[in-house]
Amino acid sequence: MKVFGICGSPRNDTTYHVLKEALDKLNNHGFETELFSCFGKDIGPCMHCDYCLEHKKCISHDDMLEVYEKLQQCDGLILATPVQSGGISSNLSAIMDRTRALEAVDYNILRGKIGMSIAVGGDRTGGQDFAHLKNITYFMIHGIIPVSGGPFGSNLGASFWSRDSIEDIKKDDYGFESLNRTLTEFEKFLKKYID
Repeated sequence: MKVFGICGSPRNDTTYHVLKEALDKLNNHGFETELFSCFGKDIGPCMHCDYCLEHKKCISHDDMLEVYEKLQQCDGLILATPVQSGGISSNLSAIMDRTRALEAVDYNILRGKIGMSIAVGGDRTGGQDFAHLKNITYFMIHGIIPVSGGPFGSNLGASFWSRDSIEDIKKDDYGFESLNRTLTEFEKFLKKYID
């Protein structure tokens, strides 16, 4: 089974570190994993021009083409975002909006995949829940089954407090507990619903 992780950070730092840890754990459990980082990528916003509805492809030819390919191939999707302005990053938002072109090709193209959310905030309560809710809303709109770590500490997904430092996020034991709980449920759903 294939798991595709998207790092919505404009820099490869704390969010990238956590997503890589998650994918490494999945890889060690026999899953094929790929990581896409927004760092240094050219992904423009959706212009909502409806070109995709008529031509069955996006009018913009940028690094989103790689994301389209990986989204179609994966069984599971992990969206990892730093908290920016109390929500997801603008990079991840652009990716979400641009997915419209995939559904113009096939309305059900993402339906039935399994999704999980990772949110990294500079503060313990810096907006992680709002970022998770946006990720979960994205999953629901596209027919992706959202998975959390359950009702005790990872209600919506894996939440981290980075203190804006790679060294500090490595010490966030509570965050890694939430990641492990969420990954456990994610793996269960992948094995149950994906053949």
